[in-house]
Amino acid sequence: VQLVESGGGLVQAGGSLRLSCAASGRTFSDDAMGWFRQAPGKDREFVAAISRSGGSTLYADSVKGRFTISRDNAKNTVYLQMNSLRPEDTAVYYCAVGHYFGSRERYEYDYWGQGTQVTVSS
Repeated sequence: VQLVESGGGLVQAGGSLRLSCAASGRTFSDDAMGWFRQAPGKDREFVAAISRSGGSTLYADSVKGRFTISRDNAKNTVYLQMNSLRPEDTAVYYCAVGHYFGSRERYEYDYWGQGTQVTVSS
């Protein structure tokens, strides 16, 4: 299983970025997917999750209303649209395959990507 994130970069506060995660090696539509992030010196934290069909989503309180998770099962890709970015959103962002939809716990996710850096300047 391979997950490859892309779309990170440097953006000013208030700006937007769209992250992508391309999956291969599994039947993508069988998997719930999630995004996590890890800032320097901090634990990896849950950001958002999406069900297999894309019909259900879940967000951390810190990003609710600003970030949107979506997926395209025909393209084996999950996205994270990030708007109104803040300096505290600076982190490496990871996508992962979830055991089931709805988990916010890192240990309930397998097959992590290598991460993509997001830096938000003030």
